[in-house]
Amino acid sequence: MSETDTTIKQYAGADERQRSDRAGREQEQSDERRRVQTCPECGGRLETDTEHGETVCTDCGLVVETDEIDRGPEWRAFDSAERDSKSRVGAPTTKMMHDKGLSTNIGWQDKDAYGRALSSRQRRQMQRLRTWNERFRTRDSKERNLKQALGEIDRMASALGLPENVRETASVIYRRALDEDLLPGRSIEGVATAALYAAARQAGTPRSLDEFTVVSRVDKMELTRTYRYVVRELKLEVQPADPESYVPRFVSQLGLSDETERRARELLRNAKNLGLTSGKSPVGLAAAAVYAAALLTNEKVTQSQVGDVADISEVTIRNRYKELLEADPDGLYD
Repeated sequence: MSETDTTIKQYAGADERQRSDRAGREQEQSDERRRVQTCPECGGRLETDTEHGETVCTDCGLVVETDEIDRGPEWRAFDSAERDSKSRVGAPTTKMMHDKGLSTNIGWQDKDAYGRALSSRQRRQMQRLRTWNERFRTRDSKERNLKQALGEIDRMASALGLPENVRETASVIYRRALDEDLLPGRSIEGVATAALYAAARQAGTPRSLDEFTVVSRVDKMELTRTYRYVVRELKLEVQPADPESYVPRFVSQLGLSDETERRARELLRNAKNLGLTSGKSPVGLAAAAVYAAALLTNEKVTQSQVGDVADISEVTIRNRYKELLEADPDGLYD
């Protein structure tokens, strides 16, 4: 056997021993974690008492560990304001701010740490500091662009009642569009609106194009054109809007019961199984399903009221709700 073969065998043996030792250590750690999570006497569940620094079995009461290290703050707070004033850490980073929330903000209140009003000279000095702080926070045109767009996204999301996760997703989409140089030839407001529309669709809380047009500073044509461009260039996975996702909002705004919402969802599922929803507006289908469900549950609501909430015409509701009732397997429509 050559010297090279001997060396290779030695290395192979050493690697095998290392793998065996590593597997043994991992097994010991797993056993230790299992022992820590269960009571050594009865096998019950352990619970940590942070007030007394003890780990106690919830079944037999055995104290497994004492004098544990308290990793919480050394102070106490009795309301959110006191907690914020005593906390020494900042807010987590967020994509919804152009600087991710890492820069310093100078408050607008002209008061010192004790709540006393500042003198006129100090107020002028603080105003100059705020001005320079704003200038330093946006160092170049890209950051100014991002700051304006994220402000637009936050404004429109607030007007439409969209949750925070949608705003965060829209901010990420806009940042990607900015990084991939998709903005030349398009307005900041148009791309911001398209990003928010796509984020709402992805999160399962869609709003109609007409609703976006009301709160946006761009028209419907520019919004649809920009939306298709952003989705195509960024390769976003946006599923077709589900009519059921509109039903809870319409029911809530009309003040209808949970039974009506349940029946509306059933009507839409039946129509979907029969292929009746293909090629039709999801907003119109949702509004028609809500109206039809209200009829089935004997709740008083007019086509005009449903149309105002969904922002569609009464003709659309009349055409769609009959189709939904005819597809009802219970045969409640003659």
